[in-house]
Formats: sequence, C-alpha cells, structure tokens
Amino acid sequence: MRAGAGAGGRRRGTAAGLFGTALLVAGTVLTSGGAYAQPSATPGATPTPGGSTAPPGTGTPGPGTPATGTPATGTPGAASASASPGSAARPAPAAGTVLAAAEAGPGAGLPTAQGLQQALAPVLGDRNLGTVSLAVADAADGRLLYGSGENTPATPASTTKLATSVAALSLIPAETRLTTRVVKGAAPGGITLVGGGDPTLTALPADQVQIAGLPADPDTAPASLDALARQTATALKAVGTTTVSLDYDLSLYSGNPQHKNHDGENIALVTSLMVDEGKVDPKSREDAPARFADPAGQAAEAFAGLLKAQGITVQGKAKQASAPAAADAAVLGRVDSPTMARLVERMLTTSDNTLAEAIARQAALAARQPAGFEGAATAVTQELARLGVPMTGVVINDGSGLHTGNAIPPVVLVRLLALAGADQHPALRPVMTGLPIAGFTGTLGKRFGAGSGAADAAGLVRAKTGSLSGVNTLAGTVVDAEGRLLSFAVMTRTGAPVDAARAAMDRIVARLAACGCH
Repeated sequence: MRAGAGAGGRRRGTAAGLFGTALLVAGTVLTSGGAYAQPSATPGATPTPGGSTAPPGTGTPGPGTPATGTPATGTPGAASASASPGSAARPAPAAGTVLAAAEAGPGAGLPTAQGLQQALAPVLGDRNLGTVSLAVADAADGRLLYGSGENTPATPASTTKLATSVAALSLIPAETRLTTRVVKGAAPGGITLVGGGDPTLTALPADQVQIAGLPADPDTAPASLDALARQTATALKAVGTTTVSLDYDLSLYSGNPQHKNHDGENIALVTSLMVDEGKVDPKSREDAPARFADPAGQAAEAFAGLLKAQGITVQGKAKQASAPAAADAAVLGRVDSPTMARLVERMLTTSDNTLAEAIARQAALAARQPAGFEGAATAVTQELARLGVPMTGVVINDGSGLHTGNAIPPVVLVRLLALAGADQHPALRPVMTGLPIAGFTGTLGKRFGAGSGAADAAGLVRAKTGSLSGVNTLAGTVVDAEGRLLSFAVMTRTGAPVDAARAAMDRIVARLAACGCH
C-alpha cells in the first residue's frame, strides 16, 4: 500500500480501524422555551409523539445549566448504508475507535517539520492554490508540527462552523433538545405556536424524511409538525374546542433575522420558527435550494393546514404575536428536536448554514447574550477564549461562515480540533464525529475521487470544508503512513476554478496520508 512493509502494515491496521469507525459514525449521523433550549425528557418519561426522545447513551453535559435529562447517543447504522454511490468496490471496513490512531504507540514516529516541509513542497507549489496557508499538528496533543502562514488570519468560510460547534457544545449540555410548543393564547379561543429555534422541524411524513439523501433513524429524525398538530387537536377537542385563532411567537431571537450575505438560497431568514429550514421544496437535495421569504409565516400556515386535517378550524390568517407567550400558559402540544450533539453532527457533515446560525443562537442564549448575529458571535468568541483558544487575529461575525469578514488563522483551526479530541473535553466529541469522511459522506462525498490525485486518502481523512467566492478551506484529521492521527488546516484564496482548487488542496492532505514525514 505504501513503501516499506512495516509502516504499510501498521498503516493498514490502524487506518482500517479508523475508517470503519468513520463509516459507523456516519451511519449514525446520516442514516438513521426557557433561557435556552429545554433538556430532554427525564428517565422513564413518555416520549413526546413526533419528538425524538432517544435511548440512554453517553452524552456528556458541558458547562452551563446542569442537564436534567437522559443523555442520548447515536445507534450505529450499517456501514454500507453511509457510503456514497459508486463506493461499493471499496473494501469492507473494520470497527475501531474514533481516535484510535492517536494511540498508535512507539512504532508511530512523530513527523518532523523538515520531513513535512519536504513532503509538502511539491504540492504546495500548485498554482491552483493561489495564496495558501496551513498548519499541521499532532492530533494526540495538538502540538504544532509544521506551518506556513499558520498565524496569519484568513477567510475561514464554513470552517467557521468548527468554532460554532466547539463553543456551543461547551456551553450547552449535549443531550439538550430544542422544543417547539403550542400554548393557549391570552385571548379566548386563541392558541400560540412558539418557536424554539429548531430549523429542522419538518412537515414531511416520517417515511419521507432524509438527511443528506439518506433515511433518518429514530436518533436523528427531526421533530414532526404533524405530530404537534395532532397533539394540539387532541387537547383542544378534549375541552370541546374546534375553532381557534392562531398566532406565532418569535420572541426567542432578537435583532435582524437577515444575514449580511443573505441570498434566499444558501441560508433562510434566521427566525426561531421555520419548517424544513424554510425550503420551498423540503425534499430538495440542492446545495442552495430556494427558501421562503417568510419562513415563520409559512410554518404557521402549514401548521394551520395540519390542524384543519385534524378537524380544527383556524379563523383567518395566522399572524405574529404582539407579545411573548406567557410563561405559565397551558401547553397544548410540544415536540423536541434531536439532541444538540446530533444537531452539531448534522450541521458539520452537511455544512448546513441555517442550522449553524440556529446553534450559534442557542450558544448566545446559554451565555446570556442576545440571540442575534452579534450576540451569537460574542458568545462564541468569549467561550473559545475561556477554553484557551488563541484568539489573536480571530474575527467572528456569524455562526455559519457565510460572512466574508470572518478571519481565523490555520493554527486556531487545528487548536479547535485538538480541543474536540481531548480527553478533558468529552462533550466536544461530536465535532470529531460530525466531520465528513473523504470520498464517502457529506461535503467530502464527491472529493478525493479517482481523478483528483488524492484518491489514496479516501476514508483516511475527516474534515470540514469551506467555500466562498475565491476562498476554499479544509480542516480536519488524517491518518499518516505510520498510523498517527494528524490534524491540519489548509486555507486558500485563488482565482482558479473551484474544482481545481479543491483537488489541489486534497492532494496536500493526501501527501500527509502518504508519508511518515521524518
């Protein structure tokens, strides 16, 4: 597989274990009101119809309000189910642990700066990269091994989501769920749909729900608007009510809901109530699907239609509530999202901008900041500083990375990855398990292919992608030829075609996979 039987043998064993875990984790991710979001139901509680109360697991609460619910984890799906089309010829993976390669032992030599420089020099000279900076670190302890412009701030694009994820999981217990409720309104005969900040709430039937083109399992399935309507209708009929007026409460968030780079496709208006992320076609597989101009109003109208199907008449058109719902208002129905851990994994795997902004606002609420773009950016920045992340040169304006004014040096991205993999921060582990797998899942599903010059690294790389006009970034982990897990960040600004620039970046990472670099 690589030159040198000993190194190749070590690599095959370690990489196969890591690769197997990568696919198993991907199977988990892809197949299957208060100060901030409500924790999941307590042990023994009856699952909410249409919610997603998950079986007990190993989620670990982060700092913040103590968790009162039962932690939830993913149930591994079949490895073959998470592979992208055309990958059936790849060898069947073996199971392992996410960071197994970090424990490769004394046989795995640490790469040297000179070795890395010599190995990477040919691929770093590719003109398609334009201006390029990078950092390579030992994933076991975060020690920087090699860098080029590693301390220079660069536009991170969607690798900003690593910062959002680390801060959110540090602030919010991993088993937290986002709750959408219906309560009795202040006026007689009125009911209020209260947005809880869950953009994954769906109006689709359960058998039509997909995440990244694959069926959702019970652990990752979004909350159901239809289930919420059924609960509400049952509660109303129980007291003899069949006609209501409907308004909707958006008070959880504050400030302007429109992102600076809003285009009605890459991101929806960021409101605390929406259905299927505001997509006009909830089944769309496009990277940038058309979004409703008023996602909250559309969600309320969809809910009214579902109530009608249950025999409840909604008078007039649903309207936005003039005041927040009373804290003690009687609850007529509620549904819960997947856990925060699962939401973070989904957001990273698919690079979901709308979900990223929702998670950033939950971080803001947990940090007692206003739940808008500025408050979310402040919460993320302050929490990263508290975790010891070097913040010199870091500028964060949003949670998704769509903002062109964001700036993060490569060395900070590898530091975020080190935190996510550290034993001291088990609550951050979904950052690692949510990273796409090269050649197989999420935004890396079609990269590291046969024509890229980087195909040998498929399955050995897990990384977050980032792309804006003229900007391409990649940050994640790779298993080298001696079985050691390295973390890396590559950031470029170039006028080259997008596919050419991405392939050039992939070849840098493939070179890391191909050598021991001593």
